[in-house]
Amino acid sequence: MTGGTAWPGHPARPYPGPVLERLRRPVSPQAYRTITMVALVLLVAIVVTGAGVRLTGSGLGCTDWPRCTEETFTPSSDLHAKIEFYNRMITGLVSVAVILAVLGSLRRAPRRRDLIWLSWGLVGGVVAQIVLGGLVVLTHLNPWLVQGHFVVSMVLVANAAVLTHRAGLPDGVPLRPTVTPALLRWGRVLVGMAIVVLLTGTLVTGSGPHSGHNEAEAGATKAEQLEAAKDVRRLPIAVHDAARLHGTMMIIFLGVTIWVLVQIRRHQPDGKLASSARWLLTALILQGAVGYLQYFTDVPPGLVALHILGASLVWVAVLFTFQRMWVPLESEGAAEAEWRGDIEHPAHLPDGDPVP
Repeated sequence: MTGGTAWPGHPARPYPGPVLERLRRPVSPQAYRTITMVALVLLVAIVVTGAGVRLTGSGLGCTDWPRCTEETFTPSSDLHAKIEFYNRMITGLVSVAVILAVLGSLRRAPRRRDLIWLSWGLVGGVVAQIVLGGLVVLTHLNPWLVQGHFVVSMVLVANAAVLTHRAGLPDGVPLRPTVTPALLRWGRVLVGMAIVVLLTGTLVTGSGPHSGHNEAEAGATKAEQLEAAKDVRRLPIAVHDAARLHGTMMIIFLGVTIWVLVQIRRHQPDGKLASSARWLLTALILQGAVGYLQYFTDVPPGLVALHILGASLVWVAVLFTFQRMWVPLESEGAAEAEWRGDIEHPAHLPDGDPVP
């Protein structure tokens, strides 16, 4: 090796110079948005795999943290231990995506303060999830902590959705509302109702049969499974009461969504905002159908997992719909937004404020 910069026998391939040179290159806005989209997808995926841990009764498959057991770091041949441990491994992929989002925001050209803060928000959320996950195991699946685990996941998904949306906006161009002030208020109501539906949904899960752990051995009879279910720690709420509350909030949420979509179609029948609202309504109708189906079929695990995936997608759709109620202000500096298609070009806002 000559000068410490080349491998023996390969003087024409200096190392690590080219690698460091690539790392020093700035990240383009398009590449950074791709990074944020990958992070968003992985954060939704970890919600579903985490639900798989609960639905298979594997919440205590690994009895220690961060190791699987007090004796070993990796799981034994037990299926529940493997499910729990591999879910932890997927969390590692999420951590890598979050790290790339932070590094990308620092290397992005031009650098933007909002993207840096939002990317660091992902770091804070992942750290909170790791700590909370450890507490869930160490407290033997305290139901309130289990519900908090899902809530923090939704906060992380929201952070990633906002980061992804803002990463696609042009640099240095202020935003302006593209809807009436009243419709903006309804947009905030839409987000608020989505939060209420998510929270009441966690009450249904936490008070139902899939609250996290099943003590019955493999091959147990139905009677033995029912007896084991009594040992599952649940929220002190009757599942039927929680389901009625959740269903009521869901119906109100659906009504608000339909109202917002009608108003958007009156003023902006085309464009990304209307498209987001239509996707939201479609996802919400399917989500409601899955919810009622699982309730009347004794909540089979497969439908519960599908319902949790649907909840995550509805949440993302709500956030994108709300964010698209603002567009970059058209100016000479908005050429990049024009190229990316982020400006909706509404004809004109209607006179007055027709939305109550």
